[in-house]
Amino acid sequence: MAQTILGRIGQLIQANVNAILDQAEDPERMLDQLVRDYDKNIGEAEEAVAQTVGDLRLAEDDQKEAASAAREWGDKAAAASRKADELRKGGTTADADKFDELAKVALRRQLGYEQQTKTLDAQIARQRELTEKLKDGLNKLRAKRAELDQKRDELVSRAKMARAQTRVQAAAKATSIMDPSGELKRFEERIRRQEAVTRGREEVAASSLEEQFEALGEDENKAEVEARLAELKRR
Repeated sequence: MAQTILGRIGQLIQANVNAILDQAEDPERMLDQLVRDYDKNIGEAEEAVAQTVGDLRLAEDDQKEAASAAREWGDKAAAASRKADELRKGGTTADADKFDELAKVALRRQLGYEQQTKTLDAQIARQRELTEKLKDGLNKLRAKRAELDQKRDELVSRAKMARAQTRVQAAAKATSIMDPSGELKRFEERIRRQEAVTRGREEVAASSLEEQFEALGEDENKAEVEARLAELKRR
């Protein structure tokens, strides 16, 4: 179980939260789901770490008991051996042999507990290494959880600003559609055309009046010519 949780922690740590959120259609909803997933995995990781630490403490207790038992059986073997030596010096060989056998039994027990101690030492070393890895992974996961909280607050703020900008743009677009300036411009163009036509008519009228004055001037000149001719003839 511990290895499985550790692998899951590694996958979560390697996950790029920013990339996941950038691809999400609803970042806030995705963030809430990520928070729930992280909380679930943190809880499982904490339980795995607690179990691993508990197993380590049990192994350490067993190792201490085995080492203590090995020392105790060593002391018993030494005591039995001394007793055998004393009896043998006193000439009680049969009883001395019995205590030597007891010393051998105690030594075999001592060897058994010493082997158990060595086995537990190796197990404890592996258990400690695993525990440290799990604690490290758990701490990293907690750090990612804090980062996720910060990212969530940031994206919620950005999402609100984006929605506000969208509303402003929609309102501006609606205002542009209802803007009367285009209609005013067309009306102004019509007035300009009417003014131009009026100026054209004035120019046409002025041109006709000039021609009439020119014709009147020609008649006056013709009369003057006739009068001068008549004067010449009288002379």
